[in-house]
Amino acid sequence: MSVTHAPQLRLLHVHAHPDDESSKGAATTAKYVAEGVEVMVATCTGGERGSVLNAKLQDDPEVWKNLAELRRAEMARAREILGISQVWLGFTDSGLPEGDPLPPLPEGAFGLEDPVVAAGRLVKVIREFRPHVITTYDEQGGYPHPDHVMCHRITVEAFRAAADPHLWPEHGPAWQTAKLYYHMSFHRRRYEQLEALMHEQGLDCEFPTRDEDPFSYGRLTTFVECSEYFPVRDEALRAHATQIDPDGPWFAVPLAIQQAGWPTEDYQLAISRVPTMIPEDDLFSGLRPDPLVPEFMI
Repeated sequence: MSVTHAPQLRLLHVHAHPDDESSKGAATTAKYVAEGVEVMVATCTGGERGSVLNAKLQDDPEVWKNLAELRRAEMARAREILGISQVWLGFTDSGLPEGDPLPPLPEGAFGLEDPVVAAGRLVKVIREFRPHVITTYDEQGGYPHPDHVMCHRITVEAFRAAADPHLWPEHGPAWQTAKLYYHMSFHRRRYEQLEALMHEQGLDCEFPTRDEDPFSYGRLTTFVECSEYFPVRDEALRAHATQIDPDGPWFAVPLAIQQAGWPTEDYQLAISRVPTMIPEDDLFSGLRPDPLVPEFMI
């Protein structure tokens, strides 16, 4: 009688820029890595047109001169902290044009790509890594940055195309990923709970008001309890020194209040090819062996 062990689960996060993997879902990542899940991040751009958001570094000319190299080095450090593998898809950062009228995106920017064509690079990653679950942003990019919106578009397209053996045959055998999720942790219900606990402790806190779409609590399906790994998330965030001020608003709410007030990272299940029940507490719901069935029977 042979014993069949469950295959190793694999999770792919698709993000627009280096630092997004640490600001969105990083505690979930750390939790699954600790459980033995293989986690990969696909980073669409190098973040080379991003701003220096850490006020302590904004006046350093060396930072601006070497921003692309610095952001790669920061990503390497965050990757090490999170215990993940990571690939660069090689698209060019769009920057974030502002003004009225809104100026056009620079030529060659990721936000101007044809998503059907651009998805080919991600199809290759999916077929080689063969994830059971993929995460990305919602249809508005989480917030309307052109690279985040395009990241959503190519991920949805690649999720579909990777499973079709007639598309991108040069990228290897077709692979059907079981589930696609959108990161949705920046929603008003979470902010309200953290604000209330801060005020109970006599601390000042007021989060910016957000529209209820796309940050609506009603869209959430999946709540991953990962508060034990909030310190790992914060360490990964601090690795992105050009983007995150360690004394800034990302860390304004004490860790203990975050863990008590909202101990989950939250997602919307967009596509599932396996049966599952909503609400979920696990991105791999429907994919794990039945605990009531002995391994030798699986």
